Amino acid sequence: MDAREQPGTLYLVATPIGNLEDLTYRAARILAEADVIAAEDTRHTRKLLDHYGIAPRRLIACHDHNERHSASGIADLVARGQTVALCSDAGTPGVNDPGFRVVSACYERGLEVRVIPGASAVLSALVLSNLPAHEFVFLGFPPRKSGQRRNWLDRARRHQATLVMMEAPHRLPGLLEDALAVLGDIQGAVCLEITKMFELTERANLSALSARFSEPPRGEVMVVIDGASAPPPEPEAPRRERGRRKDADKD
Repeated sequence: MDAREQPGTLYLVATPIGNLEDLTYRAARILAEADVIAAEDTRHTRKLLDHYGIAPRRLIACHDHNERHSASGIADLVARGQTVALCSDAGTPGVNDPGFRVVSACYERGLEVRVIPGASAVLSALVLSNLPAHEFVFLGFPPRKSGQRRNWLDRARRHQATLVMMEAPHRLPGLLEDALAVLGDIQGAVCLEITKMFELTERANLSALSARFSEPPRGEVMVVIDGASAPPPEPEAPRRERGRRKDADKD
């Protein structure tokens, strides 16, 4: 059997989260050797490749809008013996970025999937916050509307662990206000522009952070909250009983 008829490998390649120098040697080698690079944004990835003098053999797009369709095509390439490197604009594919469907398609066909680890905004923010890291939960992006966000935070505190989340700069003031209202005045941290020139970490109680960021900052935002210090949510049964008493008092 010809060697090219043997199945190839899908590599999940972590890319820098801001500083181009954070690409690992192994990641650079895999990107240079891959038959195909599947990128969230080909223009963004080409800048990274140009920085390292890598000329891709083939560069295709795999993003939120086409992943459902492209996943099977990428799995076909791997099945035919191609080495495919999947990368997002920043960080690791599949973590708040495209990748889940591609990996699922490859696993369903018994194909090999490997990871090339690297920079992580989640772990970077966690260690910069200096909050307990032995137990934490990554929550992705909060809901956009305040009411939904408060319910989301109320559910999140049930973990009784450090909470790590991303947020858009223009929604940061609202998130901090809601976190203070739901979780209380506990310790938190706001990390801006991690690994970039204007990197900044502010650590304080949520009331101070809310005052500090009453206006939206510039740049990419990570928020870390000491969820283990938040008062646990009230059990559902007493909450319903209190609601019934209030209704009875109105009658």
